[in-house]
Amino acid sequence: MKKATFFLGISFLMATIFSCSNNEATDEKTTSEVLYKEVLTDVSVSVITQTYKSLYDNAVILKTSVDALSIGDETKLTSVKNAWIAIRSPWEKAEGFLYGPVDTEGIDPSIDSWPVNVNDIEAILNSSNPITSSLLENNNEARGFHTIEYFIWGLNGNKTASQLTSREIEFLKAAAENLKQKTLQLYNAWNVSQGNFANNFINAGTLGTIYVSKKNALSEITEGLVIIADEVANGKIEDPLNGNSGSANPESEESRFSNNSKKDFADNIRSIQNVYLGDYNGFDGKGLTDIVVLKNAALDTNIKNKITAAISAIENIPGTFTNAIFNNRTAVQNAQTKVSELKVILESELQPLISNL
Repeated sequence: MKKATFFLGISFLMATIFSCSNNEATDEKTTSEVLYKEVLTDVSVSVITQTYKSLYDNAVILKTSVDALSIGDETKLTSVKNAWIAIRSPWEKAEGFLYGPVDTEGIDPSIDSWPVNVNDIEAILNSSNPITSSLLENNNEARGFHTIEYFIWGLNGNKTASQLTSREIEFLKAAAENLKQKTLQLYNAWNVSQGNFANNFINAGTLGTIYVSKKNALSEITEGLVIIADEVANGKIEDPLNGNSGSANPESEESRFSNNSKKDFADNIRSIQNVYLGDYNGFDGKGLTDIVVLKNAALDTNIKNKITAAISAIENIPGTFTNAIFNNRTAVQNAQTKVSELKVILESELQPLISNL
């Protein structure tokens, strides 16, 4: 009887231990799922959707500025240029998440194809057709950011208001209207009260969403960061730096008419930063960092440091990017290296961590 009592006691103790262990595992899984949903919600609603709202709001301002434009009025042309720079920033900060409607609805190429096709633009200018938003709808190379940039800065970046023509202003108005329509389409597609693409992230893993799990949705977000880091290092910087058989090829530079390229590239890295931190425009939310820091605090610190280093290296390129690819190539190469280092850590360490959640 004493032996039986002993074994019964052991059995009860082991059962208690296993029960506690299972409960702890369940609690840990529940806590993780809650965190993952918080990250997916904040990133999709307060970072991605709000970035697109900023984009649309600035498109409205740009359209208003273009509508007020007149030949010879430098003040109004300066207002248009400032409005273009203002709308350019949220777009570049959106390039860390080029998935969803911006891709499936063909919005990216319709607003940001580059370099511009000057021949197509001139053909439209020289035609007898009224230039409208609808006319531009099927020609990505003759609409969007860089077509507008071309008209207001000119090929050499020094266009004056007196050099504008009535036909160019007609074209500008059509292009600005088209850009406004496309940015509204994009914002509405994500807006929870409209197309609500954000729901695919908020409720990832449930019926009616395109992501089979929260991990699957987090992997999509992470891949977007890798893609833009790779594009900045190996496309946006590499092509103008070495695109002429190892020498500078300025025709490949993005935003070269306005000399806004360095700002473009830095904002691309800020798109990574905003998603990683879960922050945008004063909103301090949950981002990938909140997952990573619990799994590997050293990696979290390293990623943040590499983001900061990449932005700093881009912004510290002397003068314009056009000039730097000829005369400050070492600084450009340093920026490229810093962005590449960020890309490597995102791809080789962040992606596997998210994939193994």
